[in-house]
Amino acid sequence: MSMSVSRVARAVAAKDLRIELRTRVVTNQVLPFSGLVMIMFAFALDSDDVLQRVAGGLVWLATLFSMFILVQRTFAVETYDGALDSLRVAGVQPQGIFLGKSLALFIELLVLEVVLFISAVVLYRVSVGGLGAVLLVTCVLCATAGLAFVGTLYGGLTAGARGRETLLPLLLLPVVAPVLICATRATESAFESGGVTVGEGWAWVAVLATFACVFGLGGLLSFGSLIEE
Repeated sequence: MSMSVSRVARAVAAKDLRIELRTRVVTNQVLPFSGLVMIMFAFALDSDDVLQRVAGGLVWLATLFSMFILVQRTFAVETYDGALDSLRVAGVQPQGIFLGKSLALFIELLVLEVVLFISAVVLYRVSVGGLGAVLLVTCVLCATAGLAFVGTLYGGLTAGARGRETLLPLLLLPVVAPVLICATRATESAFESGGVTVGEGWAWVAVLATFACVFGLGGLLSFGSLIEE
């Protein structure tokens, strides 16, 4: 079964990424949207000291806002032509679907976050040292994994619901609040803003890793029953 799940996951992830390469939703819609969000934050706060202090939180807020677009897009494609129903009828392992869609979302979010952090360096004039870079990379990987698992899980839950465009943010925002808080604190430690040190950020990264593990396991166990309802 594990090999079957692995093959399904690779096939689903490859399919989602091919769709992205053809439609260019990330490059044509999500990246411009998140870039505008970052610029508007800069105009709204209009203070270098404040921007440097809150840069981490602004990056992760922009990531969350953009994630809603990505999750809604990936499941809209599945439900529009009945692809998700066809996969269920064909007896495809739901764990493979969950892992594949999570992997594709993880990669898309990772590309987005790289651009956002580069934007933060340019717009907000933050900097990161050697140890801070290690912390930042670990934080990004753990936080992105958690967001990908949660986004896929709740995207599947709301895929066939009426008003899913507004239902998804309402359900998802309270759940991802711990990711926003922990990722922000860890990023502040990586940037050493507000007097915090790099060492203080690892405890927050541990919480992010735990969050990702819990929702990854929860998604594997429950995704099949969620998409059948």
